Amino acid sequence: MLDLKLLRSDPQRVRQALARRGEAGSAGMVDEILALDEERRAAITESDALKARRNEVSRTVGERKRAGEDAEALILEMREVGTRISELDTGVTAAEARIQEVLLATPNLPLDEVPEGDESHNELLRDWGIPVVHHFQARPHWELGESLGILDLPRGAKVSGSGFPVLRGAGARLQRGLINWMLDMHVQEHGYEELRVPYLVTRETLTGTGQLPKFADESYLSERDDLWLIPTAEVPVTNLHRDELLTADDLPIRYTAYSPCFRREAGAAGKDTRGLLRVHQFDKVELVRFEHPDRSRQALDELTEEAERILQELGLAYRVVRLASGDLGFSSAMTYDIEVWAPGVERWLEVSSCSIFTDYQARRAGIRFRPAPGEKPEFVHTLNGSALALPRLMVALLETYQEEDGSVALPEVIHRWFGEKRLVPPDARTSGAPV
Repeated sequence: MLDLKLLRSDPQRVRQALARRGEAGSAGMVDEILALDEERRAAITESDALKARRNEVSRTVGERKRAGEDAEALILEMREVGTRISELDTGVTAAEARIQEVLLATPNLPLDEVPEGDESHNELLRDWGIPVVHHFQARPHWELGESLGILDLPRGAKVSGSGFPVLRGAGARLQRGLINWMLDMHVQEHGYEELRVPYLVTRETLTGTGQLPKFADESYLSERDDLWLIPTAEVPVTNLHRDELLTADDLPIRYTAYSPCFRREAGAAGKDTRGLLRVHQFDKVELVRFEHPDRSRQALDELTEEAERILQELGLAYRVVRLASGDLGFSSAMTYDIEVWAPGVERWLEVSSCSIFTDYQARRAGIRFRPAPGEKPEFVHTLNGSALALPRLMVALLETYQEEDGSVALPEVIHRWFGEKRLVPPDARTSGAPV
């Protein structure tokens, strides 16, 4: 949520920053908030003055009554004052509710270094590795997965509808191995604490990280209990410290968590629907940081490099792209997308988004810290990134390391986690061919 003090002190900066995001109604949003805030403050001033007058008159009425004097005129006046105070207080409450409503629907401001424009203006920062070119006709992962007996899309659709894939046998075991390997790397080498979090959260929790009210249509809701399936572990992990006051010594806080993720993808019908490219339920390992504002920008680069490390260890070609202002997520102030090369579909696939939210989420969720004893509390800065999302990581692995005979030779780093060196079709396994 944006700082109301910033809107008061520099509304033009806010208007310009929101306009960079392509928010057509940004000027109107700012103007409405400022008008409501002015109305609210004027009403509070008048109400406070009337309450002071009422207190003063109440003492006078008491004195007159004790002296046997007539106080009826003052009593009638105070009744009118009381009615006016009630009107003003009702107006203040309504204005505050509307201000909150508009602020919750207003996105974060992009950092100055974010390029301006839509997704066509995204900025390529660096790439790593050389995209593989097979000497044979590369197959897409859905064909590989079916022939290897590790991906069952029809039965997943039968159970839950399209977008809910089933991994079988070696496919399920490979994904489990990747999750365990990534978690251990982030804990043992990058200094994160591992968490196991709930997959159903409250409306307040989703509001804290910015998913509500904006993305209600993209989320799955259990109406009976008013609990929502998480779209990412970022949501419960960030909200662990909701309404808490931390100390400077607590920072930085670094959490990693595996979770399934649930997304309706309501606006994505017909886009990238083959195989594992766009699904409603998928697994992901997430990184979340709570940082001092002075080093949060540096922390974004660190977090992104930690996500890149996974792809480097797996030997997968990737690139890092800084999103333009019009392509930013709702709560993000700046985002690096990491895109991995998938030769079977011949495309770069987003496998991670690493974002800095400045104090936007912390302000919504009430997460503060005290810089030093006796100093005024400040809002922390939050960051998060996928490290990594499993569906497209699996896509890149299968399509990159496929061989002409239909097997997949897995990179060495995952051998001990998976237990075998390659994936082979069922007929090869039953024939006793080496794996």
